[in-house]
Amino acid sequence: MAKGMKNLEVSVLIDCYGELLTEKQRTLIQYYYNDDLSLSEIAENEGITRQGVRDAIKRAESQLYELESKLGFLEKQRRLTEAVNQIRDAALEISEYNYRYGCSREINERAKAVYELAGELL
Repeated sequence: MAKGMKNLEVSVLIDCYGELLTEKQRTLIQYYYNDDLSLSEIAENEGITRQGVRDAIKRAESQLYELESKLGFLEKQRRLTEAVNQIRDAALEISEYNYRYGCSREINERAKAVYELAGELL
């Protein structure tokens, strides 16, 4: 996985599960991933060693991935988003098909309502 993708993934995990980390872990990992500070900068700001910062961040990362593995909130959100997008696509297809072959105002209104409701879920 590319570094940028991993950073984004960890940032999303922090948003989802960060409150379950210790305050110190949350602070250090947010500095590193969200504020883009280097290990040395964090160590200097926090008055600890660079290795101490690295170890704390690695432990926090492990905990975040373990929480996602057990609880699966992000994966469920990804699947929900994918399903909602498929519903929106189907609503558009129904509307287009109706326009080409049927021209039922009621079908268009209902397809539009489904599309909009699905959009609200996103």
